[in-house]
Amino acid sequence: MATAMPNKRVDFRSDTVTRPTPEMRQAMYEAEVGDDVYGEDPTVNRLEELAAHLLGKEAGLFVTSGTQGNLIAVLTHTFPGQEVILESESHIFYYEVGGAALIGGVQLRTIPGKRGAMEPAAVEAAIRPHDIHFPPTGLICVENTHNRAGGAVIPISNMSALAAIGKKYSVPLHLDGARIFNAAYALNTSAQEIAAYFDSVSCCLSKGLAAPVGSIIVGRKEWIERARKWRKRLGGGMRQAGVLAAAGIVALEKMIDRLPEDHKLAKYLAAGLAEIPQLEVTPPDTNIVLVDVKQTRLTASDMVYRLADQGVLVTAFGPSTIRLVTHKDVDRGAADWVLTAMKNIIAGEA
Repeated sequence: MATAMPNKRVDFRSDTVTRPTPEMRQAMYEAEVGDDVYGEDPTVNRLEELAAHLLGKEAGLFVTSGTQGNLIAVLTHTFPGQEVILESESHIFYYEVGGAALIGGVQLRTIPGKRGAMEPAAVEAAIRPHDIHFPPTGLICVENTHNRAGGAVIPISNMSALAAIGKKYSVPLHLDGARIFNAAYALNTSAQEIAAYFDSVSCCLSKGLAAPVGSIIVGRKEWIERARKWRKRLGGGMRQAGVLAAAGIVALEKMIDRLPEDHKLAKYLAAGLAEIPQLEVTPPDTNIVLVDVKQTRLTASDMVYRLADQGVLVTAFGPSTIRLVTHKDVDRGAADWVLTAMKNIIAGEA
């Protein structure tokens, strides 16, 4: 029988559940604002310049979400009737509601990856030759870190090889870098080095960086101006958006350097879960832990329900897999809570 829901909960569903810091809330309160559609919001302008500097690009654009940022990037790089190459379980393909096809009129061509990384030879083979029967290849998209691969990091060598292919065939590359700063720490490099392989990059402010809302896309100045028009077409002009951008500035200035704490906690959590014989745990590269629960004879949905009954919130990530994501609002005590709840469930005590 299910037990009563605990008064307290630990939330490992995603790093999107992070709450803004007190410094962010103060910055939002004090933010100088203007009309961003007219380019007159000084706080938004500062955020865009800061992001472009951190990622080594000429200009930036503040957008409402990672999904909107990726869609704007696809729309800006391509025209209807083209084809976009991307990994078969990438966020753009799997979680973005078919927006590229519906709104952009482009066809998505998926390439199976290994831990989220597409084989460069397979990408090159997928680029369409000139033929009246074929849609021309308009864009190659990469996701780093890769969500459905468990926060896996795409190696520098892979990104470099894909960039060379794009240059060879004059096909631009876009990076879904929602967690690019996590990738940079895991690769022991800078986000700017990762971004250098791509014509455009999207970066989420509201995941591990803990801003309440928003993402940034960066690229060449001329490209960003075209992207700005697409943002307007999509209803993304937010007027006095400095109250949101202020939190994004704090996120970029103060929250990047704490991301290794999330990686360390993910490894601690994964190690503890791996000690439970009935669980199969994917060793994390960054802050996402995938756990296969099929040997418990419970489905992922069953396990999500039973863990919630113990005050632990996680996400079903397939028929037998659950996902746990570490972030600033969970600590080692929360991880220990997960381990105890999991052991109780498997032992039949919950």
